[in-house]
Amino acid sequence: MTFGFAPSSAASTSTSADLSAASANPLARMLEPAEWAAAGIPLLRNPREVVSGLHSRHRPRPATAIVAVLDPDERLCASASFTRRPAPADGWMFRNTLLAQLRRVIPHDLRRRTPVRTAVLLYCREGDARWTEEDGAWMWGLRDACTLHGLRCGAYITLTRDGWQVLGEGRGGRRPNADSSPEPFGLSEAPPPLPRTGGAASEVLRRAAAR
Repeated sequence: MTFGFAPSSAASTSTSADLSAASANPLARMLEPAEWAAAGIPLLRNPREVVSGLHSRHRPRPATAIVAVLDPDERLCASASFTRRPAPADGWMFRNTLLAQLRRVIPHDLRRRTPVRTAVLLYCREGDARWTEEDGAWMWGLRDACTLHGLRCGAYITLTRDGWQVLGEGRGGRRPNADSSPEPFGLSEAPPPLPRTGGAASEVLRRAAAR
């Protein structure tokens, strides 16, 4: 269901012009590490636990992105993984892809005055942990997708063969990494649920975290 008002012809013309200008300059749709650090992105209390949980659930390989929604206690509400298509890095396209995945796995929070849930993005890629323009495009896309879905923009995490790193924070570790086997869930004896889950699977994780 869609809510809102039909745009005027002038607004439509302006929007079309804006989109045309934006599509001609993908470099404008990325964030530098300093911009990301200055954006007030909330810090994860236990980033390794978040990374290990997503790694165990989705078993990412290079070019795999995982978007996850966390509640205020950093418990997983929903997550989705997908493979990045071979194309130039573009924050606008990344935004659209992330927004489509979020819409599939969890309702929006646009009716709330203040976002309660937080979306984080883990991207498994080749190369080392240093920031790249592709990372900057993912950052831009995550921030914009969160705004359009009524979520807080959370951490952007890279996963390479060297390990994982929360960009903009300087926190990271060697395991898990792009080559490591998934670690068992430390809070539950049950096997990891399937990717792109919500509802009952998330309830299993919530019960496990409460133990």
